[in-house]
Amino acid sequence: MTDDDQRSGGTEGADEPIGLLAGLATTRSIRRYLPDPIPDEDLASILWHASRAPSGSNRQMFRFVVLRDGPVARKAKALLGETFRAGWNSKRSGDGYTEGSGATDNSPKARMARTMQHFVDHFEETPVVILACLVRYRKPTHTEGASVYPAVQNLLLAARALGYGGVITGWHRDCEDELREVVGIPEGVAVHATIPLGKPAGRHGPVRRRPLRELVFEDSWDHTAPWAQDPPDTRFASAGPPRGSPV
Repeated sequence: MTDDDQRSGGTEGADEPIGLLAGLATTRSIRRYLPDPIPDEDLASILWHASRAPSGSNRQMFRFVVLRDGPVARKAKALLGETFRAGWNSKRSGDGYTEGSGATDNSPKARMARTMQHFVDHFEETPVVILACLVRYRKPTHTEGASVYPAVQNLLLAARALGYGGVITGWHRDCEDELREVVGIPEGVAVHATIPLGKPAGRHGPVRRRPLRELVFEDSWDHTAPWAQDPPDTRFASAGPPRGSPV
């Protein structure tokens, strides 16, 4: 969520129910949170719906470590906050966030930089931080995230439905050994994502992505699917890698 997402964005009131398709189209990455705690019943509901996600052979080997305001949680959040700030400092410099359009105050690049800076500067104040883990039952593979990430997406959609927001992050890897020790994560359990969660300081709203025709092919690679049309009034992403970039 960027700065102007706080001024506009959502198309419905925070407490109004939303349909599944509307939730899919409007669940943004939220990085600014109000200080309000997430009540136990809401947190339980979010994680129950996360646990409904599919997994290979229905093994359900994903696990969630919830960090709120206990002594271990405070120590883990402090460690993560320090690591996230270092990660953002490196990314801001390496990706040239202050160069080009980033030097223009109201550009998408500059707004994203401000949002990210606020996110890392206030990380310890995040109401809930969830570590999404996998209890490995075989040697690590490049596909094992498929046993965790569907549950993570369910978690974010459930949070959206209840008026909360979050974002999938991976900078925990830069402090993983120490984090595992602090939280007591045993050997054989992988940490696949860190998910900050809270009440948005702003709103969700329509997600901007590339046009569908750039993402969907029919019959063969790079062969346009004429039926792959975006709904009327769809707005597209203006940030991100240059058009035609492989990433």
